[in-house]
Amino acid sequence: MEKGNAGALLRSRVALVLAEVLRGHSLTEALQIHQPRVAERDRALLAELAYGVCREFFYLDAIAGQLLRQPLKKKDQDIRALLLSGLYQLVFTRIPAHAAIGESAGAARLLKKKWAVAVVNGSLRCFQRESQQLIEKIKRQNTPEVRYNQPRWLVDAICKAWPQQAESVLKGLQLRPPFILRVNLQRCELSEYISELAAEGLKGRLVPGIPSALMLEKPVDVSRLPGFGEGRVSVQDGGAQLAAFLLDAQPGMRVLDACAAPGGKTGHLLEHTPDLDLVAVDVDAQRLARVAENMQRLGFSPQLLAGDASRPEGAWAKCVYDRILVDAPCTATGVMRRHPDIKLLRRPADVEALVQRQKEILAAQWSLLKPGGKMLYATCSLLPQENDEQISSFLREHEDARAVMLASRTGIGMHHGLQLLPDKLETDGFYYALLEKQEI
Repeated sequence: MEKGNAGALLRSRVALVLAEVLRGHSLTEALQIHQPRVAERDRALLAELAYGVCREFFYLDAIAGQLLRQPLKKKDQDIRALLLSGLYQLVFTRIPAHAAIGESAGAARLLKKKWAVAVVNGSLRCFQRESQQLIEKIKRQNTPEVRYNQPRWLVDAICKAWPQQAESVLKGLQLRPPFILRVNLQRCELSEYISELAAEGLKGRLVPGIPSALMLEKPVDVSRLPGFGEGRVSVQDGGAQLAAFLLDAQPGMRVLDACAAPGGKTGHLLEHTPDLDLVAVDVDAQRLARVAENMQRLGFSPQLLAGDASRPEGAWAKCVYDRILVDAPCTATGVMRRHPDIKLLRRPADVEALVQRQKEILAAQWSLLKPGGKMLYATCSLLPQENDEQISSFLREHEDARAVMLASRTGIGMHHGLQLLPDKLETDGFYYALLEKQEI
């Protein structure tokens, strides 16, 4: 890549990150590759622009469609991303228009596509002149994709699954995610930690129904959180924190966390019930390294093993467990405000494939559960196929399984489990079902 001014270099990197997402790679992976290649002072802006474009993608793409004389070719996803990034800066940030336009055009040159300099420059200047008319035109069209910044298939799926709550859920998914803390209640009371935050100029408030959670008014670097380095507090969504309370593990029990990475629920299980014989397994050895890092900060030493939860092998698969947590791979439709690239990555066919994998994991893990033991099935999905319908199917196929009704001050009680919706700020979308293995 050619040398250029810092602004153009930054915007070229934003375009490359977003182009990776448009080709099917996760935003997290793309940022891990490209963030180290920009100056440290620019990394936060790189992430803000990349996340922002993903969050507002369908709205921005509709505007871009009005500006371009003809659609860009598939091989020019980087230029499409660059144009969307420029529009995001003009509509949603305080970046001066001359910088957003000029440096976006300069980035096209750095991307070795000189023909695109005029396209990007002309399109953004046209929007600057005619923004009000263009935005009004988009609003008049009022398509579900633009109104909710979601693909049409997913809007339809959410409306079908949650007809009464669909509007509030779809609006909730457009919000910026809350900054939720998990306080280690073995080491600190919530009221005590609120006081410690106040001493640092930070305001925390309780999250209804989540005994270990506090919400901050705005995100901060973890270095500003009292006791973070010593493991007294962690960052974790309130809905995710429910798992440790619902699993009902008791001291001395042998517990399996079958899909453990990145380790948030693993750590909370040990905080909530310190004397557990806990084994944490994940199919991805690299992600398991993150679990190890988290455990080191928290001061815990569970057994960490690489393994496929759908095909248990090795020493961990020869044991039986009192409690098993299955935090199953899913569409992640409930956490899209934290991971807005999901709306661009997911396809309808993914649902069926994930449902099948969940079914395989449930069956495999059930064989490792002691009679009288309990398994907590969890997803961060809003789709019934992955949640209550999945559990209904499991119960039909396993005569020794019984669903335990979950008592919670938050969420919606389903036929078999508990559903949290992202229609409120405090929690993302999660599903939990607790299954007990009976003697036959």
